[in-house]
Amino acid sequence: MKAEIMRTLLIWLFSAILASPLVSPLAAAEGDRPGQFDYYVLALSWSPTWCALEGDARDAEQCDARADTGWVMHGLWPQYHRGWPSHCQSAERPPSRRVTREMADIMGSAGLAWYQWKKHGSCAGLSAPAYFATARTAYESITRPDVFRKLKDPVRLPAHVVEEAFLKANPGLERDMITITCRAGRIQEARVCLSKSLEPVPCGRDVIRDCTLKDALFDPIR
Repeated sequence: MKAEIMRTLLIWLFSAILASPLVSPLAAAEGDRPGQFDYYVLALSWSPTWCALEGDARDAEQCDARADTGWVMHGLWPQYHRGWPSHCQSAERPPSRRVTREMADIMGSAGLAWYQWKKHGSCAGLSAPAYFATARTAYESITRPDVFRKLKDPVRLPAHVVEEAFLKANPGLERDMITITCRAGRIQEARVCLSKSLEPVPCGRDVIRDCTLKDALFDPIR
């Protein structure tokens, strides 16, 4: 009798976990086949936030005032409608130092470019040079609002203001195609969903998780 009750409880618990919106059983699947994904997520990171939280402690070059970095490309991530592939077993050769170094102008560092290839680029089904060329095209296809470069002092603002600025600067974007994330009370990233041909598309449920802060800190470019 006790065994039957325990079995019933376990079945109920397993069903509840799978039904929960806070858990994605298809979150990150490692070792998936390259090229098999639904769309891309272009992640644009606000450099002053990363520098304040991590980069300054690392003495990162992109945090030097002379770098003048604002929205940098965190990555171009292959995505499923639910979940995402990662660390795929690609037959393509890893990127050379020259290839990753050439991405530093929009990614902040060659090290980040290498890491992004290993975790995400390997799942795109492209050679390393082709993946980074695609990533650069994606980055250049989205207009980064000029208003943020004009800030002189830190400000606190609702996160949706940042989204509105991107929508105004990019008429082809709809609200369900972009999300703004926060970290440690700060504006962190703008994430734009793009098709394999780099056209804006609606994001999946696990990507659209807008920051709801009404007083997020936004530091100016140094």
